[in-house]
Amino acid sequence: MADGCTHLGTVRDVTPSDAGCTDCLKIGATWLHLRICMSCGRVGCCDSSPNRHATAHWHTHPDHPLIRSFEPGEDWWWCYPDQLLFDVEGADPAPSHP
Repeated sequence: MADGCTHLGTVRDVTPSDAGCTDCLKIGATWLHLRICMSCGRVGCCDSSPNRHATAHWHTHPDHPLIRSFEPGEDWWWCYPDQLLFDVEGADPAPSHP
């Protein structure tokens, strides 16, 4: 279980919005790595990507505090308000892009 994260109650059963960053796909941009919002399923690009759409989504929707990696084989979580990287023991494998 996540030590210190107080937002696990916001997690929903989500469906990915796209196979890539939703906003980058709309504007024809590229990304490095993908993240998925665990409140609504919005797929966004990471902070190492030029547009940082995952973090921008959280700034627009502060009630969506948790993301997971949307990369194959990565199961980590990130809590924006708590600034915490963690794993959730017993959680289903993270969804990932094809």
